[in-house]
Order: sequence, then C-alpha cells, then structure tokens
Amino acid sequence: MPNVEHPELPKDQTSGSGSGFTTTLTPAVTLGKIIMLINPMSGGVGNRAGDEAKAILSEYDVDADVRILEGDGFADTIDEAISERPDALFVLAGDGTARSVATLAGQKDVLVATLPGGTMNMLPKALYGTGDWKKALRRTLEQGEPRKVAGGAIGEEYFYCAAIMGAPALWAPAREAIRSGKLGEAWSKARLAFRRAFSGRIRFSLDGKTEEKAEALVLITPLISKAFNESDPGLEAAAMKTADTGQALRLAANALFNDWRDDEAVDTRRTRKVKLWGRSRIPAVIDGETVPVGKEAEVRFVPHAFTALALSPQAVEDAG
Repeated sequence: MPNVEHPELPKDQTSGSGSGFTTTLTPAVTLGKIIMLINPMSGGVGNRAGDEAKAILSEYDVDADVRILEGDGFADTIDEAISERPDALFVLAGDGTARSVATLAGQKDVLVATLPGGTMNMLPKALYGTGDWKKALRRTLEQGEPRKVAGGAIGEEYFYCAAIMGAPALWAPAREAIRSGKLGEAWSKARLAFRRAFSGRIRFSLDGKTEEKAEALVLITPLISKAFNESDPGLEAAAMKTADTGQALRLAANALFNDWRDDEAVDTRRTRKVKLWGRSRIPAVIDGETVPVGKEAEVRFVPHAFTALALSPQAVEDAG
C-alpha cells in the first residue's frame, strides 16, 4: 500500500508567498514525485495534451515527469513508470489502457490516478466527477486522497465500475451515442443491438447456487452501486429477465433512455463469484469497453484491486 501517513504537511506541499507556485497541493498524501503517462491517440486526449499537462503541472510544487505512450514502446513505458514507484502515477489514455494501468499499479502498490481520456470514461467519472481531464487533473492535485477501489475480474480482465454480460451489452454503445448527441450513430448501433438482443439467454450461477437464465447479467462494483456501498463485500448482480416480447421491448427502451435497474424485469442481488455459460459467445462490455468472452466465463469479486488517488465520494457528488 502507498504510504499515506503524514504527521504534518511537508513544506514542499504548500505554495505560500515567494514559492513561485500558484496552487496548493492536497494535504492527504505527499506528492514529491509524480509520473504522468499520456496516449495522445486516444479519442479524448489529442496531440496537445502533453504540453497542456506540463503547463498545468508547472503551477504546483511537484516534480512531474510527463511521458508519451506510443508505438512499440507503449507497454515498456508503462512498466518502467510503475517500477520507478513514484508517489503517484497519473494516466491519460483510453478506457482499456486506464484499466490496465490501474490493475498493474495495484499489483505493485503504486498510487494511481486514471484521468478521463477514453470514450465512456466510466471509471474516471466515478473517481473525479468529470469527463474533462484538465479539471480532473487539477481536482486530484488539490483535493485527491488515497481511496481503495474494489472491482471484479473476468479472467485477466478487470473492471471497476460494471460488466454487462449477454446480448443487451450491445445497447451500451448506442446509449452512449445518444448521450453524446450522435443520433445517427446511435440509430445505427441500436439497429445492430436490436437484431441480436434477446435472441438467446445466458445461464448463470451466483456463488455456486442454483442455475438461472436471463437475457443479461450486469455486475456492478461497490464504487458505483446504488444498492450497496463501498463497505459491502461483493458485486451487485442485476439479472435482466423477461417473460415475453413486450417486456423485452420495454427493457430495451429502458436500456437506452432510462435507468434499466428500475425496470420490474430486473432482479438485483449481491454476489462474490459468478459462473456464466451460453450456446454461443457471450457479448460483454466492461467499464464501457467491449471485451472478448467465450461461451463460458467466471467472474470473481476483488475486494482491493488498486488504490486510487481520487476525490472523496462526497467531493465527487459535489463536483457532479
């Protein structure tokens, strides 16, 4: 675990008169040395992100090293940054890269901040209350505190917000396109989703109990669960079950426009281990990213996957 015990704020954490720095760093953790990894090719980043990050970081009394993720050295750059064990590792990249860096940092007890640089940004929005990486960077530097993050794992793929297993996973890209105002793209994705949705049920077992069937199973972590909080030891399992075509259509509409968990065809429970199987490959979206899953899958709850440098839950709520 990162060392976060500090009897008093180190002198280099403040920016008083004559310091040359304009902004105060968080008192919750020492930030003497940080490394920031940036993938400029990610959809939410851009080629100017490196210079923009350096400009922001120059306002704070911190030794910051900004590194670009690119080409054949992509993975090596990540490994080297983690091996140097900075006080905090910031990553501005796509959803998949952010998840991977968080997982690797967690295995090495390195404090990590996953800034919003992807398409859906589910994890950053849950930790920082914004999809704007510049705002998230400033908020983290000024208000961040160590926060243990639980999650789930499907094989070697970790998720920290939610995993949608089953054909309705195909509705996630359409819903995001609607939220972004891309109605043409949303319509195209919705047509694809509708052709495949509800065409076959998946079978699943929660914690080794009786086999069940559902259109989809959504596994939600304590970080964003409305049913349970971060102190509860498990995932929120929401099974989508429909009895007829009318229910299926209603559930599809709720998946696009409303909170599908409020639908009467959704059954919610807590679980720590899940086994799933189906007649064909199971569509899956984890933290907003489509991932390959075979005809069978096992999901396990991970009580402490990594430690984030993030806002407190109350600060996230206030920021939103």
